[in-house]
Amino acid sequence: MIMGAIHALGGVGLFLLGMIWLTEGLQALAGRTLRRALARFTGTPLSGAITGAAATALVQSSSASTVTAVGFVSAGLLSFPQALGIIFGANVGTTITGWLAAILGFKLDLGQITLPLVFVGALARLFGGARLQMAGTALAGFALIFLGIDVLKSGLSGLEGVLTPASFPHDTLTGRLGLILAGTCITLITQSSSAGVTTALALVGAGVINLPQAMALVIGMDVGTTGTAALATLGGSTAARRTGLSHVIYNCLTGVMAFLLLGPAGSLAGPGGLHLDSQIALVAFHSGFNLLGVVLILPFAGAFAHLVMLIVPERGLTLTRRLGREMLGDPRAATDAAIATLAAIAEAQSGLLSRRLHRPDAPREDRDALRTIRAALSELDSFVEEIPRPGAGAAESARLASVLHGIDHSRRLHFRLLQQDRIATLSADRHLRRFAGLLAALSAEAGAAHDPAMQERRFNRVRRLLRKYRESYRSRIVTDATEGRIPADELGQRLDAVRWLHRVTYHLWRIEHHLALATPDPGPA
Repeated sequence: MIMGAIHALGGVGLFLLGMIWLTEGLQALAGRTLRRALARFTGTPLSGAITGAAATALVQSSSASTVTAVGFVSAGLLSFPQALGIIFGANVGTTITGWLAAILGFKLDLGQITLPLVFVGALARLFGGARLQMAGTALAGFALIFLGIDVLKSGLSGLEGVLTPASFPHDTLTGRLGLILAGTCITLITQSSSAGVTTALALVGAGVINLPQAMALVIGMDVGTTGTAALATLGGSTAARRTGLSHVIYNCLTGVMAFLLLGPAGSLAGPGGLHLDSQIALVAFHSGFNLLGVVLILPFAGAFAHLVMLIVPERGLTLTRRLGREMLGDPRAATDAAIATLAAIAEAQSGLLSRRLHRPDAPREDRDALRTIRAALSELDSFVEEIPRPGAGAAESARLASVLHGIDHSRRLHFRLLQQDRIATLSADRHLRRFAGLLAALSAEAGAAHDPAMQERRFNRVRRLLRKYRESYRSRIVTDATEGRIPADELGQRLDAVRWLHRVTYHLWRIEHHLALATPDPGPA
């Protein structure tokens, strides 16, 4: 019995290792395709649910779909209600693993014949190119899943007659709740509901537990997947905390619904009903209550999103609400969040510049805004420093470089906005006042509706105009000072003021230029 349990645990370990390798390989192969699909086909919660289910089934990882959705919300590419659809659909997508295990692992018994696939996958990983290596990893992972199932079945076969359904809590209210709690603990320990469902399939197949007991376990395993999501509610970005809480609330509601359906579903699938095979009935129940949960919640997705946003309000600096350490595990999503944060800071700086040019005396709210922008730039700089660099492609490296350039120019612009005397000098000269008015109008537009490519062109035109104007203005103002038309002590102030205009416009242009280069793009399929 002890050796059988050890073998069973080894089988679960092989299954988990296979899932890890399969997910890693598929994510690497479908990374940009996944992002493109989630961005393109998530216009409504319904389309998001369908896309989330398909994407999760493809890469065998609900966390991959969820993290990508969080990144898109942080980058402003998706609204929170749209992302909810992906989260709901991911729950349905994870049930595909149960079907694969039930049909291919238990009914067709592929365990032993997958050993050659492990060898082929290892060769591809050792000697192939980048994509072939990832394909080899996925292939080896796929094979290990069924090898793990084979070992699990072998180990549990030694428990036949030793452990029976009578050894577990009976089919009572208390017994069902105990099994649900056990299933939750299994998933919290293994961090994989798929491994838990596969173990339940093996237990049913070995006659250790009956179908109603297995159904109760699976409900608990589905609820247990909220463990990781619950941790996200304790920290991270606002988008991540809202996503985590949504996952917890939704899965708990679905678990309650599945518990209410446990009795009727067991009777329908049992001898008095459709007389389904126990393992097929179990995965059908798992998929069924998840699918029903999505169907029931989708009409209320907007209200659900509003409730979650009330429970999890914005916190910290508004400008940096998109940043969260949980995104550092996905460098592309982290870069998207950094770009969106830089764009928000650029909008705030543009709006502040427009106000400063109209009101040079720097009222208290402007001084507070300057301190907020400085703090946001420091937080963004620290976040970007932590984004993993190794393995980044040329395109991602270029985007990250643009973010760093943008931060540098934003810091320089912030320094210029502190130069109160030079701003005040602009109003003393009608020529400088005209340029200041033009720059204020462009900055107000940039602060209200951000379009990096358009604003880059506009600021660049003003920058070139100011560059030509500086020399003629310098000659004229020096002549005016020489001939006594202006006081000599104002000469330096006005020359500093025109240089200030040119440098500020230059920094605005470069910020928009780098934002235009780095704007998040899901990329080609």
